[in-house]
Amino acid sequence: MKVATLQFAPRLGDVDGNIKRANELLKDGKVVRGVGIGVGLDLLKPDVLILPELALTARSLIRPGYNFPSLEAIRPFLEPVGQGPSAQWARETAKRLQCKVCVGYPEIYTENGAQQASTNSTETCYNSLLVVDESGDIVLNYRKSFLYYTDETWAAEGNPQQGFHQLSFRNSNQSSVESQIATSFGICMDINPYRFEAPFTAWEFANRVLDTKSELVILSMAWLTLLERDELDSLADEPDLDTFNYWIQRFMPLIRKKMGHETNFDGDDADRGKKIIIVFANRAGEEPGAEGTNPARYAGTSAIVAITQKPPSRTSGKESSSKEGDPGDDTDAAETDAPSFDTKILCWDMMGATTEGICFADTTADPSMVFGLVKASK
Repeated sequence: MKVATLQFAPRLGDVDGNIKRANELLKDGKVVRGVGIGVGLDLLKPDVLILPELALTARSLIRPGYNFPSLEAIRPFLEPVGQGPSAQWARETAKRLQCKVCVGYPEIYTENGAQQASTNSTETCYNSLLVVDESGDIVLNYRKSFLYYTDETWAAEGNPQQGFHQLSFRNSNQSSVESQIATSFGICMDINPYRFEAPFTAWEFANRVLDTKSELVILSMAWLTLLERDELDSLADEPDLDTFNYWIQRFMPLIRKKMGHETNFDGDDADRGKKIIIVFANRAGEEPGAEGTNPARYAGTSAIVAITQKPPSRTSGKESSSKEGDPGDDTDAAETDAPSFDTKILCWDMMGATTEGICFADTTADPSMVFGLVKASK
């Protein structure tokens, strides 16, 4: 499978400009290492493209200091499902590139289907992710389930059970043959404990990935960083590894528990090992806060990874089977038993903290990085 994300820094209040910038980056936003030139998705030919949370409207567009003051403030930018600039761009891009497109947007839903609520209708707003196929048809509209506190001023909670879908992808070797890929969708805060009130080790999202036997996880994000401006500037094209490590930590059940799917969609023999692809599609940049407040800075660091499980080799003995990740001090006692398989984290591509461009992976190719796991120190 070929996967792409677009990491960029949308400008506040400039939807048309953000669309123009996104299109420019899709044309030449993947820099070829050692060559110094950029290539676009027309050459990379991804199967799926993922954009960040609220990608084209920009998060702080109507929320000074990273906070929507009211529902009325966001109203001019709300889009009914399948309508509005985000949906139009997704359809055009999907048909042009012949790939699936996932884009985050602010949704308004009314009982009578009208774009604006009337005295005879009830409206509900959601922080949503629209997924369209190669023909521009809507495949899924997922609504963020675990709201960040700044979402709660305008958005309702979605149903987490609706974040699962069987996506159809063409077989790379047989264009007429399609594979059904069990896919879990999430938006940013969804991977955290519910409202930061649930136990850290509840692992709600990661456990749903396992329960649904998902092989692909798509995360549209607008993840903040605590780094100061000068710290981000010093990172430049290097990733924010503290953020990346935290993301991986939120998927600890995929490391500790046995994966349940019976086949690998890339054609690998699942009996010899299983993997789950995780796509972190974050944004970059900085948005000014209201007077007297700090700006909102984003962590970038979009990445395409896989968590793999393989039976331990006969020569590795006990040492291999006792390796485990280090989840910190919040580990469940029930999860401390060593897994009976070797686990590794593969990474095909990872963006810098401030980089704008394309994050791309062909998951049938060798990864650029492999992370092993060591036993947690006592």
